[in-house]
Amino acid sequence: MKKLLLISLLLITTIFTRAQVVAVKTNLLYDATTTINLGLEFGLSHQWTLDVSGSVNPWMFSNHRQFRIWMAQPEIRYWFCEKFNGHFIGLHAMGGLFNVGNVELPFGILASIKDRRYEGWYAGGGIAYGYQWVMGHHWNFEAAIGVGYDYVKNDKYKCGRCGEKVGSGHYNYWGPTKLALTAIYIF
Repeated sequence: MKKLLLISLLLITTIFTRAQVVAVKTNLLYDATTTINLGLEFGLSHQWTLDVSGSVNPWMFSNHRQFRIWMAQPEIRYWFCEKFNGHFIGLHAMGGLFNVGNVELPFGILASIKDRRYEGWYAGGGIAYGYQWVMGHHWNFEAAIGVGYDYVKNDKYKCGRCGEKVGSGHYNYWGPTKLALTAIYIF
């Protein structure tokens, strides 16, 4: 009986370990904005993975400009063919902190942060679609986009460098929640 139990345990462990693959990844779009980011993706089965990514941008720039953020974004993924290869869909959650002010973003995005500073937190989630290309034995490249919802709570300050609080608020954001061009190393 003990031998049968031991053999069953070894067989299950061997099957489970073969299904496990771990990938380390970085979003090159975040890297381009000086946002430090790192992700780990774990193979759960032949067609399911769990991606856990985090980002931080702790920098303060000249003229009191700041775009400080901290974010975590776990995502469960279903792969249409096999994990780490081809099309996938994902369901992600997200949350983080921000302290942003005295910054002018392109295309008039968040235009009010040019003359104000906002500090607060957000939480939400969404759905994503992506594709991953196998580049070599250990290297892959991924493109992904996601849409969803975030609840945003913040305090508003008079200017980008001042500390005088002028109000608090919250809003519901619906729109893009993920955009990634990712370099991946698979173990």
